[in-house]
Amino acid sequence: MDGLPPGAGGCHGGRETMQAAARAAGKSEAMERLARDYPRGPHDQPQSMCPAFGSLRVGLRMKRTATILSGSACCVYGLTFTSHFYGARRSVGYVPFNSETLVTGKLFEDIREAVHAMAKPEEYDAIVVTNLCVPTASGVPLDLLPREINGVRIIGIDVPGFGVPTHAEAKDVLSGAMLRYARAEAEAGPVARPARHVEGARSVTLLGELFPADPPGIGALLAPLGLSLGATVPTREWRDLYAALDCVAAAALHPFYTASVRELQAAGRPVVGSGPVGVEGTAAWLEGIGRAAGVEAARVDAAKARTLPAIQGALGAKPVKARITVSGYEGSELLVARLLIEAGAEVPYVGTACPRTEWSEPDRQWLEAHGCHVQYRASLEQDIAAMREAKPDLALGTTPLVQKAKEEGTPALYFTNMVSARPLFGPAGAASMAGIVAAQTSGRERFSRMVSFFEGVGTPDGAGYGFRDKPADPPGFRERIRKQRLARAKAEEAVGT
Repeated sequence: MDGLPPGAGGCHGGRETMQAAARAAGKSEAMERLARDYPRGPHDQPQSMCPAFGSLRVGLRMKRTATILSGSACCVYGLTFTSHFYGARRSVGYVPFNSETLVTGKLFEDIREAVHAMAKPEEYDAIVVTNLCVPTASGVPLDLLPREINGVRIIGIDVPGFGVPTHAEAKDVLSGAMLRYARAEAEAGPVARPARHVEGARSVTLLGELFPADPPGIGALLAPLGLSLGATVPTREWRDLYAALDCVAAAALHPFYTASVRELQAAGRPVVGSGPVGVEGTAAWLEGIGRAAGVEAARVDAAKARTLPAIQGALGAKPVKARITVSGYEGSELLVARLLIEAGAEVPYVGTACPRTEWSEPDRQWLEAHGCHVQYRASLEQDIAAMREAKPDLALGTTPLVQKAKEEGTPALYFTNMVSARPLFGPAGAASMAGIVAAQTSGRERFSRMVSFFEGVGTPDGAGYGFRDKPADPPGFRERIRKQRLARAKAEEAVGT
């Protein structure tokens, strides 16, 4: 787009340029808040899909919630395609724009008009309007939208790729904004009764997108403490936000929900980090929840006595005898590594695209005490280098890491679809890992044979030629191309200065 402030360079102008443009356009406060909530750290921004996919996913999974995206058409197409690929079954609103409407402020007027047209209380509880990179950098002021229209709540958020490092953290951007709105409603007066509200129950709110079987399993762990399972944030409907705020404690199972934690703490709710994984992790978590909820020590000890033998039995029944590296961008990587180590595995490296926060400190300390290096804000290059150095029997990671591992003959699994799609907590989590590790590591010899058989096939300059001789480059071709690229780079640099 050429409607950005001078020098912004459009969608691909670079992070620093886009950030400067956003600040110049009046978004300084929003950019500073994002930088505080989701720090990059020394390793810069890890590779991930467009961050806005995370917030879009949260909105699309909520009942009676509409979504409008404000961004370049190519971005909106990619985000809607990915969302529908992951099972979204509703439309995504889009307000198109061009340079003129962006610069003159007509884009904001178009967004406001679209929100008014969509605000039908018989259909929606809330409408989420999301600024992508270009509207954020151009200063489109979503905070000037009405807070509600016809009883329909209006939530405006900025989720630029140059301000939110990962799509996992973008889930928190929207969840935190919704909790803030819901908290203000609850403080102002009576609110709608949550669907599963039990009068007098002392509930625990869970933070993080979890495998469906995990919340009930956690509920079973909480029952001996006299506590019940509360809402899980991100929630599936608006009134569940009130239930999330109405808890005796919150469990930051995924430790990057910074904005959501802030709202819970503002409501006076204590927050506990880590999660009930393995024997030691579950014991420590039950103690932490007990302290936060004011449960007497004897009751906590009884809960541990009831739960821990079952976890120990599940871990001992099928021990994991393998060397494994773990990496991903879901936020549960440290918890998975803890469970694997307690199951008998050697885990020399854990890489997560998420930042270091106080809610993952118990896991980091435990892992490092067990000889595991923890890399926050890990890049793909760091994950690959760790895998090559560790020479694991199994690599758990992102799609490109899995591809690289298999190319080199190392069994590997995609963390999101294969590991996150299984129970992690309590006895069910303890029993879930051994089978998948055994099934994958048993195929290492087969991978080695395949690598040897296909050696040289499908490599970058031989892709598509199979076992036939690939065409030879004309004499001097590569050197000419190299010089052309160098000349082009110098010309662009001269223009920039």
